[in-house]
Amino acid sequence: MTARILNGNAIRDQIYAELKQEIAALVSAGVRPGLAAVLVGENAASQIYVRSKIAACEQLGLGSWRHTPPATVSTDEMLALVEELNARDDVDGILVQLPLPAQVDTKRVLEAVDPSKDVDGFHPSNLGRLVSGRPGLVACTPAGAMEILRRSGIPLEGADAVVVGRSDIVGKPMALLLMHANATVTICHSKTRSLPEVVRRADVIVAAIGRAAMVEPGWVRPGATVIDVGINRITDAAGAERIFAKYPVKLAQFREKGSVLVGDVHPDVAEVAGAITPVPGGVGPLTIAMLMSNTVKAARQRRGRANAVNSPSAMALRP
Repeated sequence: MTARILNGNAIRDQIYAELKQEIAALVSAGVRPGLAAVLVGENAASQIYVRSKIAACEQLGLGSWRHTPPATVSTDEMLALVEELNARDDVDGILVQLPLPAQVDTKRVLEAVDPSKDVDGFHPSNLGRLVSGRPGLVACTPAGAMEILRRSGIPLEGADAVVVGRSDIVGKPMALLLMHANATVTICHSKTRSLPEVVRRADVIVAAIGRAAMVEPGWVRPGATVIDVGINRITDAAGAERIFAKYPVKLAQFREKGSVLVGDVHPDVAEVAGAITPVPGGVGPLTIAMLMSNTVKAARQRRGRANAVNSPSAMALRP
């Protein structure tokens, strides 16, 4: 059996098509949703992520602004910038790209963002709304994973779901979203006893633990749906040979570039699972799509406009 591939790029394109219509309607009514991105220093990976997010804004017709404080920025300077963005009416969403430099108090900065503009869904107020099952701004990666499941027709009501990973950004909100969808949810982590046996019981597995190829074929019940949130760069030849022994194209890519990407799920799991997200091209594209969706949602909420019941921004943020 070969797993059905849940193509994140195709689902992102569906959402973008819907968002373009929604944004056009808002613009025609005199509202142009806007996103401000704060990128500190010269972190190469962060620069790539922010460029992708700004490009998505431009593609969809959203307003966008990029703020680039130096790597020497202080916590007080960051708080002042956030306060300035909080006060701007044309800014509906504020994105503080992580990680921040060591001298900056990341929690203070994130908690300073106006919850109504917290399009990353990291503010305690929005996390609390998610816990209580109230509509709000939900962290983009778990919201994107839910869109993949929903739009792929994966049944969740009554399903046994296992989330491997307990981070505030992915694992915990993912478990809550699955619970709100009436799945029976188990949260696992590196200290879970008999981890493979626990995972093997699941109908739906979400791997978000940050360890390359950790979830192996023997951990997965035949026919299960596997959502791979991880993205890890393999740079050693022995690791690449071990993980991609059955994938000559990936090994050729490694030999050419000196590195190759792999998720938290071993690629051989595709031989067991019923459906699986690829890495890259699975959850990743949906993370940015949900950021765009959150920005539209924030614009509607801030201006007191009723959500269209079936709009992508409404669906993505429904608990």
